[in-house]
Amino acid sequence: MEVSVAGPLVVVMGVSGSGKSTVGRLAAEALGAPFVDGDDLHPPANVAKMTAGIPLTDEDRGPWLLEVGRRLAAAGPEGIVIACSALKRAYRDMIRAEAPGAVFAELDGTRELLAERLTDRPGHFMPASLLDSQLATLEPLRPDEAGMRLDVALPPAELARRIAHGEASRVG
Repeated sequence: MEVSVAGPLVVVMGVSGSGKSTVGRLAAEALGAPFVDGDDLHPPANVAKMTAGIPLTDEDRGPWLLEVGRRLAAAGPEGIVIACSALKRAYRDMIRAEAPGAVFAELDGTRELLAERLTDRPGHFMPASLLDSQLATLEPLRPDEAGMRLDVALPPAELARRIAHGEASRVG
């Protein structure tokens, strides 16, 4: 009998400007898994709100978070890495309801560093003005959640290496 081993289901999470997409792509490459940018899964109405500087509500986020979870659950044997803010425990619980094996890699940094990164990112739909609302919303990973916390002051390649090898400050 052949045993099927599922690949890693990784969510690279954090506020805007933390490097989720960059680190996620590098981690996916290191793991040999496909990468999906959660921003690409937002419905057009969400993108329009964020572009206008209007924070999303939990109602806005619900269908998006379910889609993130479904993408994780549908991953092939190579696994998948998805960049997704997943700022609240309730949001991560919605993702885990669809993909119970998901592991979260939380990218954590100072407000100053994050703001600097956002201002250096022209053309992105998420304006720097929403950083404070995201930081106010953020509920860091808790000890009972499968995941790790990483300092975004480190180079993206190092963060990706740590995700791929599970070498971060373990939370759960």
